[in-house]
Amino acid sequence: MSRPARVLFIASQPFFQWRGSPIRLGFDVAALAQNGYEVDFLTLPIGERREIPGVRIVRAPNLFFAKDIAIGPSPLKFAFDGVMLLQALGMICRRRYAVVHGVEDCGIVALLLARLRGARAVFEKHSDSKSYKRGFVMRAYAAVERFVMRHADAVIGTGPGLVAQVEALGCGTPAWHISDIPSSLVEPDAEGVAKARREMARGEDEILALYVGSFAVYQGIELLFNAMPPALARDARLRFIVVGGTDAEIAQWRAWLAERGCDARVSFIGKRSPDALPCYLAAADILLSPRIAGVNTPLKLLDYLKVSRAIAATDHPANRLILDESTALLAPPEPDAFAAAVATLAGDSALRARLAANCRRLVDERYNFNVFREGLRACYAAVLRE
Repeated sequence: MSRPARVLFIASQPFFQWRGSPIRLGFDVAALAQNGYEVDFLTLPIGERREIPGVRIVRAPNLFFAKDIAIGPSPLKFAFDGVMLLQALGMICRRRYAVVHGVEDCGIVALLLARLRGARAVFEKHSDSKSYKRGFVMRAYAAVERFVMRHADAVIGTGPGLVAQVEALGCGTPAWHISDIPSSLVEPDAEGVAKARREMARGEDEILALYVGSFAVYQGIELLFNAMPPALARDARLRFIVVGGTDAEIAQWRAWLAERGCDARVSFIGKRSPDALPCYLAAADILLSPRIAGVNTPLKLLDYLKVSRAIAATDHPANRLILDESTALLAPPEPDAFAAAVATLAGDSALRARLAANCRRLVDERYNFNVFREGLRACYAAVLRE
């Protein structure tokens, strides 16, 4: 009986870490293993150690003594890419791979390795390089990314906007839209939701408006905090809950809120693991997506939809990829308008219930692990058939 086809999956992302790309990587390699591939996953020496059935996780040596790495392209990440390229060269000399799959800046690594060994090259694109600050490094990165998209055997985009960027090149590279899915397969349970509510609320009649995510500029973090004072002034029952952020970021914004006299009604609860997060989301009354930039789907929205809670979101193309007026109250990307949307939801329980009722249906129909796994199966089948 023949051996399963081998895949070398390369990503210079911390694994595992509580944020979008590392979460997606875990689903990627798990789905490939479940689809019958033998997977070697080469990644950074940073992050929580995890095991995934059917996946051999190989970590690059920590030559730079890094403890963390910033989101997006950076000199440190490019240095690790060089280390991983050398390490992967040794791996492809010892093993034959049918596919080399590179994520983000590792796309060029995957393409070079695949061409050296006659394998197929798959490039996975998670973000829009235009959403990062421009400079020489980003211009060079964008040029390399375009080269990879032109010459890979397939490109996977996490959102239709990213797929459109591939198609706009007119190079004929097959582009596959394989959407993100909620960050955890765990469902919230009544006991966990009640416990999370007790942790976050200060009074029984409070309306909890919760944001989860990084404090990156494209997330609309400044818009969110600037919307808090006017929203709190409109409804005395509101309490904002912020999940995420570093200690330094939290301290900065807590001091900012204190200057405006509303820090007592904003709670920073730090990071929560993906498997714990559904209970915290389900314990809130309103979920927030203040996105202001980017073309890919905010991962948080899929977590929001899963727990069926009313959503207040900016009327931005990234949010519009999966939200509309049936699932969210959409507002112009301005602090006062966003504050008004949050306050409107806080004061209208019937509207909250009506929006929430439409959310879970989308997850059950489109955004779940079975659909995700099938998308990867179809992509790989087409690549290997060619």
